[in-house]
Order: sequence, then C-alpha cells, then structure tokens
Amino acid sequence: MESVALAYLAAGLGIAGAVIGAGLGISRLAAAAMEGIARQPEAANDIRGAMILTAALIEGVAVIGLVVCLMLTLK
Repeated sequence: MESVALAYLAAGLGIAGAVIGAGLGISRLAAAAMEGIARQPEAANDIRGAMILTAALIEGVAVIGLVVCLMLTLK
C-alpha cells in the first residue's frame, strides 16, 4: 500500500513540475516575442509563427510529462 501512495505522490510532484516549467517557458517565450514585435513590427508574422511553433513544442513536453505521471499511478 505504501508504494501506491508514493506513486501518487511522485505523479503529483512530477506533473506539478511539468506544468510549472511549461508555464514559465511559455510566459518567457511570449514576453520575448512581444518585445521583438514591438521593436520590429514588420517582422511580426515571422515572430508570431516561431512563437506558436515553440509554444506547441513546450506544450508537447508538458503532455509527455502528464502521460508519464499517469503511467506511474496505473502501475
């Protein structure tokens, strides 16, 4: 029983870390993109495209973290 409780604790801590990391990464990404667009408005479309692609990759890592944490609890 104790190992099941530890698995739930590990899963909770793991997904918390993944969510916090993804949130910080996307917020820094958005801040840098907005600053870049403010400095060079003519490059807004290129910056926006790169920002969306990078945000999707960061979210993908967070989803992988969620899946791994869920697998810990199902074992």
